[in-house]
Amino acid sequence: MATYLVTGAAGFIAARTVEMLLAAGHLVVGVDNLNDYYDVRLKDYRLGQLLGNERWRANLDSRHSVYAGAGRAEGTGGRFVFEPVDIENRPALERLFAEFHFDAVFNLAARAGVVYSMENPQVYLTTNAMGTLNVLECQRKFGVSKLVLASTSSLYAGCPLPFTEDQPVNTPLSPYTASKKAAEMMAYSYHRLYGLDITVTRYFTVFGPAGRPDMSMFRFIQGINGGKPIKLFGDGTQSRDFTYVDDIARGTMLAAKAVGYEVINLGGGRNPVSLLAMIALLEKTLGKQARIEREPFQAADVKETWADITKAGRLLGWEPHVGLAEGLDRTVKWHDVNRDWLAAVRL
Repeated sequence: MATYLVTGAAGFIAARTVEMLLAAGHLVVGVDNLNDYYDVRLKDYRLGQLLGNERWRANLDSRHSVYAGAGRAEGTGGRFVFEPVDIENRPALERLFAEFHFDAVFNLAARAGVVYSMENPQVYLTTNAMGTLNVLECQRKFGVSKLVLASTSSLYAGCPLPFTEDQPVNTPLSPYTASKKAAEMMAYSYHRLYGLDITVTRYFTVFGPAGRPDMSMFRFIQGINGGKPIKLFGDGTQSRDFTYVDDIARGTMLAAKAVGYEVINLGGGRNPVSLLAMIALLEKTLGKQARIEREPFQAADVKETWADITKAGRLLGWEPHVGLAEGLDRTVKWHDVNRDWLAAVRL
């Protein structure tokens, strides 16, 4: 049994990663600042599943988590420990590093969302760059050598397809991608200076049950199910390398192996699927017609993503198992089971 720190533990990818780590028998300490960038009831739901309690059902407030002021909570027979800690709070992080002897850190905490980063760039830099620096400093100080750092395929803007890890990613289109690039570079410097073993995982358009409500998949399912129009930015021909959350979480776990310093793509690795094709597949899965409202293409958006996952296979023995159709079916079923409380989620 290993002991891991997972930051951003109430997040979409991190919560599923925690669940898999617990299933493998490990002790997991999770931290999250439970900010209200999107409806915190999704975060409360995920934490409720991990902690094995129903407190999340009592929350009628989209901006304040029921777990935020509760202090430490434990679940899974004490093998999951959660604290509402912000990675920008270095003293709080140091307290946890002193108490627990972590074998590795999964730094999955981040401010996400391209559009919001243009509206509030300061918080992206303080969380994604300074927060990562705090984690690295704690690792250096307390002798924790392994870090898995979550990054983004958005860094590949302007690169030829399919995206490979050796391509230069020096032209970020938004403060979000710039802040993630800064985190990668800070991690590299700590590898060179202090010998930290670091795997940077670049994720490609993750979807699945309990996803983020600011992402298209969640909004499209809710809109089509409810007979409401869905907003489509651009002409819909922009395409994505959709990757199911279980595959991403499994790859993230595997990334804890010793590699020195490596950047590794975790994506579907198949031909990209256009948003129009994805909507058509959703319509078929839901048995309902979408009402589409078109909006101008967003300048900070990437036209197309496609992961070359050769390196993930070679270094981690990883490949995705769940295709888009199967993943959509699982996601739609989750929405159906939870439709009562999801109807009130802030989009």
